[in-house]
Amino acid sequence: EILKKKIKNKKITFLGVTFKANTDDMREAASIPMIKYLNNGVYELRTIQELPISLKKSWDFFSSPVNLKKITPEHMNFNILTDFNKMYEGQIIKYKVSPFPFFRVGWTTKITYVEEPFSFIDKQVSGPFNLWEHEHRFEKSGKNTIAYDIVKFKLPIGLLGRIFGSGLVKYQLNKIFEFRKTQLNKMFKK
Repeated sequence: EILKKKIKNKKITFLGVTFKANTDDMREAASIPMIKYLNNGVYELRTIQELPISLKKSWDFFSSPVNLKKITPEHMNFNILTDFNKMYEGQIIKYKVSPFPFFRVGWTTKITYVEEPFSFIDKQVSGPFNLWEHEHRFEKSGKNTIAYDIVKFKLPIGLLGRIFGSGLVKYQLNKIFEFRKTQLNKMFKK
């Protein structure tokens, strides 16, 4: 438990797996539980983008889920089903989205953290992932704002999901964030 606290939010690389001398039984490898704890099928995607807008304008745009449709590729048929004015901690937002052709899914997220105008976090309550946590952070940089997205996700169906879906989902998420970056640059004329 102490080790888990010390390594929280740290990047760790395993270069190999060691196990007890004079045995080839991997079940006794001391590093196996740590590798399982660290990975456990959770993937992370990080993006960063400098925008030629103020921190306030950035917050006003990103904290309104209505704007998400403007920066989501059309083929995803993104629709917000919840009505609201201002984002707040504890807010539930319902969507319909097509992450892949011919596959439409309901998605519900909850705003779990808000620190206006610097950060907010949305977590999936129900939807296509076993875990979805999206942290949005904003930092003033002169007259501009640097927007950070940190997405942690875990695919369903365990090992099969990781083997067959991880590459496809990471590819799709990268394409979505590339589209978002292009749209934001057009909208804010960078």
